[in-house]
Amino acid sequence: MRKIYTPTTAAGDVENVLKMLEGRWKLIILFHLFDGKVQRYSDFGKLIPDISQKMLAQQLRQLEADGIVARKVYPQVPPKVEYRLTEWGQTLCPALDALLKWAEQKDHFNDPAEQNDQDTAATQ
Repeated sequence: MRKIYTPTTAAGDVENVLKMLEGRWKLIILFHLFDGKVQRYSDFGKLIPDISQKMLAQQLRQLEADGIVARKVYPQVPPKVEYRLTEWGQTLCPALDALLKWAEQKDHFNDPAEQNDQDTAATQ
């Protein structure tokens, strides 16, 4: 059964979701894992050259703790660690695609404040 939201509970739950995804690198990491891709820890350094090792480890740990990313360690030397999206994490892909489509629509809508400025300038 789907949860019934009030404006207050909806805002609170969206805030909690955004906290899971906040961080400069989390969305970039997620996009590199979409479509069932598996990445090794060392691959992320190549895919995201501006991220520090400390920040990469921290962001991956948080995504793992939130149940979005799964980590698999292979018992070998040197260590091999792979990351993939969990089943639940993979369901995030359509939501982020929808968010991108929403953002693309911005140019198709007139900003009411901008329209008021244009109207004011035209009447002067």
